[in-house]
This record gives sequence, C-alpha cells and structure tokens, in this order.
Amino acid sequence: MTNNFHKNSLDLLGQAILSGRYAVGASLPPEPILCEELGVSRTVVREAIKSLVAKGLLSTGPKVGTRVLPDAHWNWFDPDVVAWQARCGLTPEFLKDLQELRRVVEPAAVRLAAERATAEDIAHIEAAYAGMKQAVEEGGDYVTHDLRFHEGLLQASHNRMLVQMSKALNALLRTSFELSTRIQDGTKTSLPLHRAVLNAVIARKPAKAEQAVMLLIEGARQDIEQVLASRRKLPVVSGVATPIKSKTRPKRLTAKALS
Repeated sequence: MTNNFHKNSLDLLGQAILSGRYAVGASLPPEPILCEELGVSRTVVREAIKSLVAKGLLSTGPKVGTRVLPDAHWNWFDPDVVAWQARCGLTPEFLKDLQELRRVVEPAAVRLAAERATAEDIAHIEAAYAGMKQAVEEGGDYVTHDLRFHEGLLQASHNRMLVQMSKALNALLRTSFELSTRIQDGTKTSLPLHRAVLNAVIARKPAKAEQAVMLLIEGARQDIEQVLASRRKLPVVSGVATPIKSKTRPKRLTAKALS
C-alpha cells in the first residue's frame, strides 16, 4: 500500500512540474500543504521529492528550499519523465529532440544488427513484424509490436550500451509510434518500410539496412510534421497503446525507393 501511495504522489507531483503548474525556479509548497493536497504522510512526500531530485526535476537546499530545475537538467531517458510529458501533452521541442536522437542512434545500431544478428534475434524481430502486420490487416495493438521490433534491432546489435539504451528508448519511441497510429494510413505506409529493414538485416547488408531505417525515420518525421502543421493541440499519450480498428492493406515498397 505504501508503494502505491509513493507512486501516486510521485506521478501527481511529476505531472504538476511537467505541466508547468510549478514553474521553473519556483518553490514547491511546504510539506504540510503537499501532505494535505496529496492525502499522504510526510514520509511519502519526502520520498517522492527524493525521487524527483534523482530524476533531475528538483533541487533541494537548506536555504533555498525545494525548487524546480530547468528541463535541461531533467532525465529524459527516465520512463517516468517521458510518461509525464506524454500525459501532459507532447511539445514540438520534445518531438524534435526525439527525431534527432533516432537519426543518431538507430542507423548505427541497425548496421551492427545486420552484421551480428543471431537466428534467435531475427526470429524475435520477425515475430514483432508479424504482430504489426496482423494489426494493420485485422486491427489490434500495432504500437506494442512496433516497440518490440525496434527493441529487437537494438538488442541484435550485441552492443551492451545500445542494449541498455533500448530500454530507455522504449518510452520515448512509444510517443512517436502513437502519433503514427493516429494519422490516416500512417501504419499502412510504415509497415513495408519495416519489412525492408528486416530483409536487409537478414541478408547481412549493413549499408542497405541503414538506408532502410533512415527511410523509416524520415517517414516518422513526416508524420510528426503533419501533426504540427495541422496547428491542432498535440495529443496526450496515455501510455496505453491505441489499437487499430479499421482493416487496411499495406502498400508495397518499390525497389527504387531503396536504390
């Protein structure tokens, strides 16, 4: 029960910071007020604040109190921080940073995967792709399988640091993938691009695999640009995958696109 109180208090305070309720440089209310607002003990509040300090959102000091730090200090690889941002509403800056990170990390990881992937790695990625394909054709959870596909590629690099990064990237990538599922034909268009990446990895062609994943990332960038250009408020992502409801047929990826 104590853990539930801690997690709930942590989430509420984290989202209050990410939403701007507590502005950068502002002090959090005194403990008694936070206890009353959250309906928890001082011990729970103190533990939640310690967690937020560890995540880079807060600083504490005997004379300055507990203050909100600028977002440059926040740990953007922390799944909680990403989840709070998603729930509060995505920002253009967040999405831009994510796309730049993908362009830096994924092409190099996929090159290594094409050189090092084992039969077990490929089977795992194939299974993820099959789940994506089924979701596109019959409806269902596309995002979860998409995440497993990309996580599988990073793990197939057999680079320990990239494998560790795949766990941190998971929460970040979910936000991008959720946007694609909300764009008409977004998943239908990206499915053959995923197949092209997988085929290049299976064929042991690192350069072709890198080129294919760059096309995939560019497609995601275009999806995001489409959302931004609509001037509509960026969506809130709950963390629960949005299922595909309508049955569609994926387009074929022409050889010219990868030549």
